[in-house]
Amino acid sequence: MAKQDYYEILGVPRSASEDELKKAYRAAVKKYHPDSNPGDARAEARFKEVNEAYTVLSDADKRAKYDQFGHSAGGADFGGGGFGGFGNFADFAEIFNDMGIFGGRRRGRRGPAPGSDVEITLQIDFADAIFGVERELEFSIKDNCDGCRGTGAKQGTTPESCKVCSGSGQTRQTVQTPLGYMETASTCRACRGSGKVVKEPCTICHGSGKENKRKKIVVSVPKGIGNGQSIKYGGAGEAGEVGAPKGDLYVRILVASHPSYVRRGNDIYAEKQISFSQAALGGEIAIETPYGEEYHKLSPGTQPDAIITLRGKGMPYINSSNKSGDMVVVLKLVVPKNLTDTQKDLLRQFAAEGGEQIEDAKKGFFNKFKK
Repeated sequence: MAKQDYYEILGVPRSASEDELKKAYRAAVKKYHPDSNPGDARAEARFKEVNEAYTVLSDADKRAKYDQFGHSAGGADFGGGGFGGFGNFADFAEIFNDMGIFGGRRRGRRGPAPGSDVEITLQIDFADAIFGVERELEFSIKDNCDGCRGTGAKQGTTPESCKVCSGSGQTRQTVQTPLGYMETASTCRACRGSGKVVKEPCTICHGSGKENKRKKIVVSVPKGIGNGQSIKYGGAGEAGEVGAPKGDLYVRILVASHPSYVRRGNDIYAEKQISFSQAALGGEIAIETPYGEEYHKLSPGTQPDAIITLRGKGMPYINSSNKSGDMVVVLKLVVPKNLTDTQKDLLRQFAAEGGEQIEDAKKGFFNKFKK
């Protein structure tokens, strides 16, 4: 069977730069590395092909010969007799160091796996985000089995040392790479890294060591919390394997919208309607804030969409007891739709005093034309 093209193996075009080659090689090594595919012969074979392809293409002289003559160009140097003779050791060292491989040995995860993190959500009102609130939540979680205390073994029995890894929780194998022979360590699949094997499973959890339990927690939501922010409770997540720590619990806060207020950062925006008389003559108006009514004096001649800023009446800064944002109020002029005859006459008088002509547009043009 003809050998596959080196560029195809790495998934790059023939014009690929050194950086593109290195990036493709890094991704392929991670994908086909024996640690990621224990016992997979096809992945191991592909891993060797990837190493061979990069050995040639990362060397300028070998690549030039390969581009001209293909696989027939280099004999043993091109994969026929292994990985000898490569001159780009620094590149390989950099890539394998990034993957956690030092001195021909890959760092493996030691010991039992820790518990998974858990996320639950809590919806609160807009006012709760301003003033803070405490809520009790109930949720389901995988915790240590009460019958076996997380060991997975039937009561009266104990787990035995794993014969596959001799109780170490890790298995090792040697693979050939451009750096020579490399020993890799991976979590033992027989005992899942615990170093122990259960012969007689617990009748409650059936050997898993975990069971679903209902838990309660009182969540203290701080002032100023934002929509989507999370509160972390360390060690309140799912139980890990025996001897491993629990995961963490994250309570994600969802803040309900408010019919009158919009939050932007720590500032709160709102609108306040005022009448034509208030805008023209000025006067005192009442503004509803989250903290109660505030009174503000309008200047005569206030224009539509004028802005009032109430300092410190916005959203508190989280974990700060005495600092808050501002409340920004946009004044909206309300034009009355239904006027009485008296109100209309008064407005006409007002317009006349100001030199305005309130009349039919066509009639006004005809009168001007006659004059």
